[in-house]
Amino acid sequence: MSAAARVHRSAGLTVAHLTTVDLSLRFLVLAQLRAVRDLGGTAIGISAPGPWTADLEREGIRHIPLPSSTRAMDPRADARAIRELWGILRAERPDVLHTHNPKPGVYGRIVGRLARVPIVVNTVHGLYATEDDRVAKRAAVYGLEAVAARCSDAELYQNPEDLALARRLHFTRNATLLGNGVDLERFDPARFSTADRAAVRAALGIDDDRVIIGAVGRLVAEKGYPELFDAMARLSPDRCVLVVAGGGDPDKPDALGAGVLERARGLGVRFLGQRDDVDALYAAMDLFVLPSHREGFPRAAMEAAAMGLPVVATDVRGCREVVEAGGNGLLVEARDPVALAGALLELIDAPALRRAMGGASRTRALHHFDERDVVRIVLDTYRSVAARKELGIPGLG
Repeated sequence: MSAAARVHRSAGLTVAHLTTVDLSLRFLVLAQLRAVRDLGGTAIGISAPGPWTADLEREGIRHIPLPSSTRAMDPRADARAIRELWGILRAERPDVLHTHNPKPGVYGRIVGRLARVPIVVNTVHGLYATEDDRVAKRAAVYGLEAVAARCSDAELYQNPEDLALARRLHFTRNATLLGNGVDLERFDPARFSTADRAAVRAALGIDDDRVIIGAVGRLVAEKGYPELFDAMARLSPDRCVLVVAGGGDPDKPDALGAGVLERARGLGVRFLGQRDDVDALYAAMDLFVLPSHREGFPRAAMEAAAMGLPVVATDVRGCREVVEAGGNGLLVEARDPVALAGALLELIDAPALRRAMGGASRTRALHHFDERDVVRIVLDTYRSVAARKELGIPGLG
């Protein structure tokens, strides 16, 4: 172990979470990192360096950069990232390596096992192929998943449909349903007054009689933005406006091009960029939309539901876990801008329905989307594996 590691490391449990980028550590697994810290252990985040590492360090979470980690399809960069991870694990000797898919979930499990990390756990945030995809894609994704899963001690699936598929294809015998959750105290509409809502709308330059349709997510086609922009072209800009919070993702092959964004701006779409005040933005919205082609278990939709918003989403895996069709929102076919526009218009025209569905969203979030339940399952998984392997790791007894 390096001298720096000895300085930062506590005498108790040490858990390293591996993701592609630091944004995932900050926004997807921060509660799990905090839980290890709060147990008196050492929480480590491993990812490409970025703007969110300072937030992690302020939380008492150590960040170790994986410089070659990238979302892009780049085999040479991936090979370098594998070598870098090997060096980190051999130097740091964590008790637990917790990987997150897609790419780090594959090579991380394999490297973790080869580096003799005592406990290797993986979270499947969403299989990158569904049964509707081409045979070649399914074979590649499922084959890699099956190999990598044999290198882990436990597999945590966020989505029950993915878990059912994994069991059907016999990926692993150590799979558990994790679910997903958000901070229900932060994402609580009671935190925001009518004046708070008015202030955000005023800052956006949107008057009270226009319906704000909100979207939160990376600017990639997979999130359904092209269809959403086409849908907005069918709606009256005098009655509604689309507000989008989310940064670009130039490493992805389906990143939205300048022409697509410019056309959307011409339709009145407001692009706010990456924001860390999305809770205040939700408070100013009237409804939320997520027209994704593929999801694991969408966090933004859960946040919007927790904030008491009706949700219009596509009828795909993941979105179906957040939206009960006709209850707290509406589901439409993916890649269908006409159906999407119709669902949005249905809620634009019906304030009472929006309020009723928004109330149902908050209730659904309270019952199903509490991140404290997710943290409990993760820690219980570490303890179960430690007991099964008779490891006697401090903090897991």
